[in-house]
Amino acid sequence: MKTLIKSGTIITSSETFQGDILIDGERIRLIGKNLDDAGAQVVDAAGKLIMPGGIDPHVHLDLPMFGTVSSDDHYTGHKAAAYGGTTTVMDFVPQGDRKLEEDIEIWRNKANPKAAIDYSFHMNITRLDNQVEKEISHLSGLGINTVKVFMAYNERLRLNDGEIFRVLRIAKENGLLTLLHAENGDVVDILTAEALQAGKTSPEWHAHTRPAWGAVETFLRGSALAAQAGAPIYVVHMNTAGEVEQLRYVRQKGLPVMGETCPAYLFFTTDHLRQPDGAKWICSPPLRTTEDNQELWNGLADDSIQTIGTDHCPFFFDGKKPIIYENEEIAIPGKELGANDFTKIPNGLPGVGDRMPIMWTYGVRSGKITANQFVAKTSTNIAKIFGLYPRKGALLPGADADIVVWDPDRRLTYGVAYSHHRTDYNLFEDWELVGFPEKVFLRGRMIVDGDRWLGKPGMGEFLIRGNPQIL
Repeated sequence: MKTLIKSGTIITSSETFQGDILIDGERIRLIGKNLDDAGAQVVDAAGKLIMPGGIDPHVHLDLPMFGTVSSDDHYTGHKAAAYGGTTTVMDFVPQGDRKLEEDIEIWRNKANPKAAIDYSFHMNITRLDNQVEKEISHLSGLGINTVKVFMAYNERLRLNDGEIFRVLRIAKENGLLTLLHAENGDVVDILTAEALQAGKTSPEWHAHTRPAWGAVETFLRGSALAAQAGAPIYVVHMNTAGEVEQLRYVRQKGLPVMGETCPAYLFFTTDHLRQPDGAKWICSPPLRTTEDNQELWNGLADDSIQTIGTDHCPFFFDGKKPIIYENEEIAIPGKELGANDFTKIPNGLPGVGDRMPIMWTYGVRSGKITANQFVAKTSTNIAKIFGLYPRKGALLPGADADIVVWDPDRRLTYGVAYSHHRTDYNLFEDWELVGFPEKVFLRGRMIVDGDRWLGKPGMGEFLIRGNPQIL
């Protein structure tokens, strides 16, 4: 089947120009002006923008936590992503007591029958011994070129510095990229125990017990470990001004360190945790200050920060009350579990469907970033860093026809009704948007047409990734 997208404004990470795109099967065949193909279905994109499908490098779907599970699975989360213009997501495989290959197989078996867009995995390394070290070296053969390590979550996820150094060296030897969660687990544990002992249990104490200096210190420590290992590193969900300063510093020193931030850290602060519904904003690492918001924006504008992910990990605000999702009632225990204790509130926010529409209106239209930077940080840079380019993240002949036709003039009052997350709230409820995806194609097949969902479970493919690039 052929599709011809006509007369749009094509936006890539480096260019903006008028043109047409001919899709043949799952791939882009031609890009040019005044293209014609008698056998193609024509999509009129006059007055519209044409961009590569978004790639979210950081989501958590169907993730067990605190006696419940994140409310979006590998179908509902993918559907929400597609409505927001994202056609590829990357989830994380938890490490169990078995071989890494078996952990990956379990996660693929969960995802494959539900996947509605293309997807890939990162491998968490939360336990290290000689056998695990050997297994890390085999990950690229399983299509996974990234491992994630934590400096927080003592006795659960954290590796000590020596173990992280060992992982970095193994990753370097095998062409893998290491992702880092930068928080100081020891400080968090001490401050949390003190807060609970003092009866300070409201949501804002989630932020107070995870101070920004812990993120700054561990960012630099992780970068230093990577430098000593001679390995690249990618720091996830940057949330502080100090991290931006450290990223600039280490990159000026020539270190291959890259950074990601998320929309929540650009728009919200600890003040939101003080609201009556403050549990909605509980995530790790936590929200900071308006000064941190601004410096993260500066880091995006000057290209210090390479990518925008979401860390999408939604939970119901009140899991006792069902919502209607695809004509069925569903309720999943959520943030009410920590009504009297912030340490029991599941950590995570919805966002995979919000990222691109929110960043367009409040990033591009507000003049904080350019349209080309928007494409780079939500798609192209991610494809390059994680070994998917030019198959993904590109509008080029031969690339997968993952394409978003964007209506730059559509105005709407955003919220739950448009985000399609399987949860009962949206962080951006009632925000006014100008610009929204109109049509979304996954490998040449239209899966979103206005408000109509044309996708289905099982149509998404697991992506075998190539060598990471250092940007």
